[in-house]
Amino acid sequence: MATSTENAGIYGKSKAKVFAIAPMIDWTDRHCRFFHRQLSARALLFTEMVVADAIIHGPREKLLSFNGEEHPVALQLGGSDPGKLVEAVRIASDYGYDEINLNVGCPSDRVQSGTFGACLMQTPEVVEACVAAMKQVATVPVTVKCRIGVDDQEPAEVLPDFLARMIGAGADAIWIHARKAWLKGLSPKENREIPPLDYELVYRMKRENPGVFLGINGGITDLDQAVEHLSVMDGVMLGRASYHNATLLTEVDARIYGEAAVAVDWDQVRDVMIGYAERVIAGGGRLNHVTRHMVGLFQGYAGARRYRQILSSEATKPGVSPDLIAEAFAAVDISGGPKTQGASNSSAAAE
Repeated sequence: MATSTENAGIYGKSKAKVFAIAPMIDWTDRHCRFFHRQLSARALLFTEMVVADAIIHGPREKLLSFNGEEHPVALQLGGSDPGKLVEAVRIASDYGYDEINLNVGCPSDRVQSGTFGACLMQTPEVVEACVAAMKQVATVPVTVKCRIGVDDQEPAEVLPDFLARMIGAGADAIWIHARKAWLKGLSPKENREIPPLDYELVYRMKRENPGVFLGINGGITDLDQAVEHLSVMDGVMLGRASYHNATLLTEVDARIYGEAAVAVDWDQVRDVMIGYAERVIAGGGRLNHVTRHMVGLFQGYAGARRYRQILSSEATKPGVSPDLIAEAFAAVDISGGPKTQGASNSSAAAE
């Protein structure tokens, strides 16, 4: 059984279900998270994966700083050296993250060359040592995001042992991508689509570990599916579906957390994002640093194509004003709602 700690945060005694947006390299930066927070006050947000070595030796403020409005937000770390991970956790503690997550699921060549990510499924004893060491210094929950196995491993044999080790090391929660990863022969994109999903195995892990927070990830494209998974699991994580069809996030607080359903104040969202973009530009950034994350909003609405054109093309021009966001919003017939209820990007797949 998982040890109960005073710093268990959202994974504490309340046993509330958790909806999370997956960490995605090059996507879930601070601008993306600020935008997503305007759509859901309760969703758990994740940073991109940040390598422990980069935190220790690199530009810490650039890598770790974030907006206070983003809470709750988790920092995802990459690494396999307990000492370096401990140092990274100590440094990150000054920034106020709500959770520290260890990446044991990314299959990219870049990650494999650093001997972390999904390849760590082959050395669970290393992950066990890392989690135990991180727990010694962390003041917030320490969690793990993993696969069900890699390459020729048999998930039904590998996953129970891996989870037992994580639980023994004191992990406060484990997020499981319900696909095996193939480290050779498949690209990261193919690893999100080709290996078959095995939700039933993940469900069985939850049934066998009723007192441990286990969340599920992989292939989940809408909130109907999310709610179905939450009938078994403690948490559900969406990746690309929540990015490409960000409008679905506006229903998370009501459907997942039981908040009162209220109409979205799109004028407020627009104005907040304009003000935010102004601050980013004043700090040396560009408008498209913000707007590139907003393109997936209003999928299925009349005028959405023009909205996307404005934010993906016009926003890249030098010297363009943040008021372009207002122009993009004005192109959408928001009052009409989406043309197809539950419209989603068929190519979107969870991280």
